[in-house]
Amino acid sequence: MTEGMSLRERKKLQTRHRLLAAATELFAERGFDKVSVAEIAEAADVSKMTVFNYFSGKEDLVLAPMEQHVGDVARAVRNRAPGESALAAVHGQFLAGVENRDPSVGMSDAPVVLRVRRLIVETPALLTRAHAFSLRSFDLLAEVLVEEGEEPYIARIAAAQLIGTRNALIHANHVRLLAGDPADAVAADAIALAERGFGLLADGLADFATRA
Repeated sequence: MTEGMSLRERKKLQTRHRLLAAATELFAERGFDKVSVAEIAEAADVSKMTVFNYFSGKEDLVLAPMEQHVGDVARAVRNRAPGESALAAVHGQFLAGVENRDPSVGMSDAPVVLRVRRLIVETPALLTRAHAFSLRSFDLLAEVLVEEGEEPYIARIAAAQLIGTRNALIHANHVRLLAGDPADAVAADAIALAERGFGLLADGLADFATRA
Protein backbone atom coordinates (compact mmCIF):
# COMPACT_ATOMS: atom_id res chain seq x y z
CA MET A 1 0.00 0.00 0.00
CA THR A 2 2.89 2.39 0.75
CA GLU A 3 5.05 1.27 -2.17
CA GLY A 4 6.20 4.26 -4.19
CA MET A 5 5.15 6.77 -1.53
CA SER A 6 7.48 9.47 -0.28
CA LEU A 7 8.41 9.60 3.40
CA ARG A 8 6.03 12.53 3.89
CA GLU A 9 3.16 10.62 2.27
CA ARG A 10 3.83 7.55 4.41
CA LYS A 11 3.84 9.64 7.57
CA LYS A 12 0.53 11.26 6.60
CA LEU A 13 -1.00 7.84 5.97
CA GLN A 14 0.28 6.58 9.32
CA THR A 15 -1.23 9.59 11.09
CA ARG A 16 -4.55 9.02 9.35
CA HIS A 17 -4.60 5.37 10.39
CA ARG A 18 -3.66 6.30 13.95
CA LEU A 19 -6.54 8.76 14.14
CA LEU A 20 -9.02 6.24 12.77
CA ALA A 21 -7.84 3.58 15.22
CA ALA A 22 -7.98 5.93 18.21
CA ALA A 23 -11.43 7.22 17.30
CA THR A 24 -12.82 3.73 16.75
CA GLU A 25 -11.52 2.55 20.11
CA LEU A 26 -12.95 5.51 22.00
CA PHE A 27 -16.30 5.39 20.20
CA ALA A 28 -16.62 1.67 20.86
CA GLU A 29 -15.88 2.15 24.57
CA ARG A 30 -18.04 5.20 25.30
CA GLY A 31 -20.34 5.82 22.35
CA PHE A 32 -20.05 8.25 19.46
CA ASP A 33 -21.75 11.23 21.13
CA LYS A 34 -19.69 11.05 24.35
CA VAL A 35 -16.26 11.38 22.73
CA SER A 36 -14.83 14.76 21.73
CA VAL A 37 -12.41 15.55 18.93
CA ALA A 38 -9.96 16.80 21.57
CA GLU A 39 -10.01 13.40 23.26
CA ILE A 40 -9.38 11.64 19.95
CA ALA A 41 -6.44 13.96 19.28
CA GLU A 42 -4.99 13.23 22.72
CA ALA A 43 -5.36 9.46 22.25
CA ALA A 44 -3.60 9.67 18.88
CA ASP A 45 -0.92 12.00 20.27
CA VAL A 46 -1.64 14.82 17.84
CA SER A 47 -3.14 18.28 18.10
CA LYS A 48 -6.86 18.95 17.66
CA MET A 49 -6.01 20.98 14.57
CA THR A 50 -4.28 17.95 13.08
CA VAL A 51 -7.51 15.97 13.37
CA PHE A 52 -9.32 18.61 11.31
CA ASN A 53 -6.49 18.65 8.78
CA TYR A 54 -7.35 15.01 8.01
CA PHE A 55 -11.08 14.83 8.71
CA SER A 56 -13.86 17.42 8.62
CA GLY A 57 -15.51 16.07 11.76
CA LYS A 58 -16.23 13.12 14.02
CA GLU A 59 -18.51 11.40 11.50
CA ASP A 60 -15.67 11.22 8.98
CA LEU A 61 -13.50 9.45 11.55
CA VAL A 62 -15.96 6.56 11.39
CA LEU A 63 -17.19 6.70 7.83
CA ALA A 64 -14.13 7.72 5.80
CA PRO A 65 -13.22 4.10 4.92
CA MET A 66 -16.80 3.45 3.80
CA GLU A 67 -16.89 6.60 1.69
CA GLN A 68 -13.93 5.33 -0.32
CA HIS A 69 -16.18 2.58 -1.71
CA VAL A 70 -19.09 4.76 -2.81
CA GLY A 71 -18.06 4.46 -6.47
CA ASP A 72 -17.32 0.70 -6.46
CA VAL A 73 -20.46 -0.40 -8.30
CA ALA A 74 -20.34 2.37 -10.88
CA ARG A 75 -16.68 1.58 -11.50
CA ALA A 76 -17.41 -2.13 -11.95
CA VAL A 77 -20.05 -1.33 -14.57
CA ARG A 78 -17.92 1.28 -16.34
CA ASN A 79 -14.99 -1.16 -16.57
CA ARG A 80 -16.96 -4.27 -17.53
CA ALA A 81 -15.77 -6.33 -20.47
CA PRO A 82 -17.34 -6.28 -23.95
CA GLY A 83 -20.33 -8.60 -23.97
CA GLU A 84 -20.84 -8.26 -20.20
CA SER A 85 -24.08 -6.81 -18.86
CA ALA A 86 -24.41 -4.34 -16.02
CA LEU A 87 -26.09 -7.06 -13.96
CA ALA A 88 -23.21 -9.48 -14.50
CA ALA A 89 -20.67 -6.78 -13.60
CA VAL A 90 -22.38 -5.90 -10.30
CA HIS A 91 -22.91 -9.57 -9.45
CA GLY A 92 -19.28 -10.38 -10.20
CA GLN A 93 -17.97 -7.46 -8.19
CA PHE A 94 -20.02 -8.55 -5.18
CA LEU A 95 -18.85 -12.17 -5.41
CA ALA A 96 -15.23 -11.03 -5.64
CA GLY A 97 -15.73 -9.02 -2.48
CA VAL A 98 -17.13 -12.04 -0.67
CA GLU A 99 -14.22 -14.20 -1.80
CA ASN A 100 -11.74 -11.55 -0.62
CA ARG A 101 -13.57 -11.08 2.71
CA ASP A 102 -13.94 -7.41 1.83
CA PRO A 103 -15.54 -5.15 4.48
CA SER A 104 -17.20 -3.13 1.70
CA VAL A 105 -19.59 -6.04 1.02
CA GLY A 106 -20.06 -6.85 4.69
CA MET A 107 -17.70 -9.80 4.65
CA SER A 108 -15.01 -9.00 7.23
CA ASP A 109 -15.09 -10.29 10.78
CA ALA A 110 -12.06 -8.27 11.88
CA PRO A 111 -12.86 -6.91 15.36
CA VAL A 112 -12.28 -3.28 14.35
CA VAL A 113 -14.63 -3.65 11.36
CA LEU A 114 -17.36 -5.16 13.51
CA ARG A 115 -16.95 -2.42 16.12
CA VAL A 116 -17.35 0.23 13.44
CA ARG A 117 -20.40 -1.47 11.95
CA ARG A 118 -22.07 -1.80 15.34
CA LEU A 119 -21.30 1.84 16.04
CA ILE A 120 -22.95 2.90 12.78
CA VAL A 121 -26.06 0.85 13.48
CA GLU A 122 -26.37 2.27 16.99
CA THR A 123 -25.75 5.94 16.08
CA PRO A 124 -28.56 7.66 14.11
CA ALA A 125 -26.30 10.39 12.69
CA LEU A 126 -23.86 7.82 11.34
CA LEU A 127 -26.62 5.61 9.97
CA THR A 128 -28.14 8.57 8.14
CA ARG A 129 -24.77 9.41 6.60
CA ALA A 130 -24.22 5.77 5.60
CA HIS A 131 -27.58 5.79 3.85
CA ALA A 132 -26.49 8.93 2.00
CA PHE A 133 -23.48 7.01 0.70
CA SER A 134 -25.86 4.37 -0.67
CA LEU A 135 -27.85 7.04 -2.47
CA ARG A 136 -24.65 8.44 -3.92
CA SER A 137 -23.68 4.97 -5.15
CA PHE A 138 -27.06 4.76 -6.85
CA ASP A 139 -26.61 8.16 -8.52
CA LEU A 140 -23.12 7.28 -9.76
CA LEU A 141 -24.32 4.01 -11.27
CA ALA A 142 -27.25 5.71 -12.98
CA GLU A 143 -24.88 8.33 -14.38
CA VAL A 144 -22.67 5.64 -15.93
CA LEU A 145 -25.68 4.04 -17.61
CA VAL A 146 -26.87 7.40 -18.94
CA GLU A 147 -23.39 8.15 -20.26
CA GLU A 148 -23.62 4.91 -22.24
CA GLY A 149 -26.86 5.99 -23.87
CA GLU A 150 -29.60 4.62 -21.62
CA GLU A 151 -32.70 6.73 -20.99
CA PRO A 152 -32.27 8.61 -17.69
CA TYR A 153 -35.36 7.23 -15.94
CA ILE A 154 -34.73 3.69 -17.16
CA ALA A 155 -31.13 4.01 -15.99
CA ARG A 156 -32.34 5.04 -12.53
CA ILE A 157 -34.84 2.17 -12.39
CA ALA A 158 -32.13 -0.34 -13.25
CA ALA A 159 -29.63 1.27 -10.85
CA ALA A 160 -32.18 1.14 -8.03
CA GLN A 161 -32.69 -2.59 -8.55
CA LEU A 162 -28.98 -3.35 -8.71
CA ILE A 163 -27.99 -1.21 -5.73
CA GLY A 164 -31.02 -2.36 -3.74
CA THR A 165 -30.20 -6.02 -4.27
CA ARG A 166 -26.56 -5.48 -3.37
CA ASN A 167 -27.45 -3.53 -0.23
CA ALA A 168 -29.84 -6.25 0.91
CA LEU A 169 -27.10 -8.84 0.49
CA ILE A 170 -24.61 -6.72 2.43
CA HIS A 171 -27.17 -6.27 5.20
CA ALA A 172 -27.64 -10.04 5.41
CA ASN A 173 -23.88 -10.45 5.83
CA HIS A 174 -23.75 -7.80 8.54
CA VAL A 175 -26.56 -9.46 10.49
CA ARG A 176 -24.72 -12.77 10.54
CA LEU A 177 -21.34 -11.30 11.43
CA LEU A 178 -22.69 -9.07 14.19
CA ALA A 179 -24.43 -12.14 15.63
CA GLY A 180 -21.01 -13.73 15.99
CA ASP A 181 -20.76 -15.97 12.94
CA PRO A 182 -17.24 -16.06 11.44
CA ALA A 183 -16.80 -14.72 7.92
CA ASP A 184 -15.62 -18.08 6.62
CA ALA A 185 -18.88 -19.65 7.76
CA VAL A 186 -20.98 -16.86 6.25
CA ALA A 187 -19.24 -16.72 2.86
CA ALA A 188 -20.78 -19.82 1.27
CA ASP A 189 -24.27 -18.75 2.30
CA ALA A 190 -23.56 -15.22 1.07
CA ILE A 191 -22.61 -16.54 -2.36
CA ALA A 192 -25.72 -18.73 -2.52
CA LEU A 193 -27.93 -15.83 -1.46
CA ALA A 194 -26.30 -13.58 -4.06
CA GLU A 195 -27.07 -16.14 -6.76
CA ARG A 196 -30.71 -16.08 -5.70
CA GLY A 197 -30.88 -12.32 -5.23
CA PHE A 198 -29.28 -11.32 -8.50
CA GLY A 199 -31.11 -14.20 -10.13
CA LEU A 200 -34.38 -12.42 -9.39
CA LEU A 201 -33.18 -9.60 -11.66
CA ALA A 202 -32.02 -11.88 -14.45
CA ASP A 203 -35.24 -12.10 -16.43
CA GLY A 204 -35.67 -8.36 -16.51
CA LEU A 205 -32.05 -7.19 -16.59
CA ALA A 206 -30.05 -10.10 -17.99
CA ASP A 207 -29.39 -8.38 -21.32
CA PHE A 208 -29.77 -4.81 -20.13
CA ALA A 209 -26.80 -2.55 -20.93
CA THR A 210 -24.77 -5.36 -22.49
CA ARG A 211 -21.70 -3.74 -23.97
CA ALA A 212 -21.49 -4.03 -27.75
